[in-house]
Amino acid sequence: MDMDTIFQTAQLLVEDMAEKIEKPDPDRMDVYMKNPQDLVSAAAGLRVKRLGYLAAITGLDPGVDMDVLEVLYHFCTASVTITLRFQLPKKSPSIPSLCEIIPGAEPFERELSEMFGIKVIGLPNPEHLYLPDDWIEGDYPLRKDFNRGTISV
Repeated sequence: MDMDTIFQTAQLLVEDMAEKIEKPDPDRMDVYMKNPQDLVSAAAGLRVKRLGYLAAITGLDPGVDMDVLEVLYHFCTASVTITLRFQLPKKSPSIPSLCEIIPGAEPFERELSEMFGIKVIGLPNPEHLYLPDDWIEGDYPLRKDFNRGTISV
């Protein structure tokens, strides 16, 4: 499938779920999703149409003065990256798990949970992946408001 066909097919799949769709680079499409509950449907559609594999999930904290966190799901083929972007409220961020349709999403989702405090609903194993088991609940090291002074190394 050529690049234009991939983008056209992806756009048809997600346009009703998207707030906006941008192409910042010739080989990249960013889909700003309206609702986190659309994640599983959008990801399943991309998989069924063979528009890429889940290469990574990225968490972002745009800043202390912002009330949101962002989660980016990167689906890649040999030549194209399609990114599903979600904004979540910083006070109680949650998003559904992809593990039922993409088992390899688990380590990415566990990292989101422990490093950003994003509740991944339906995550089969919510145990810590990187942080010690006795890590202080509510301290999320990749958030901009994390106080590194409270941790002794």
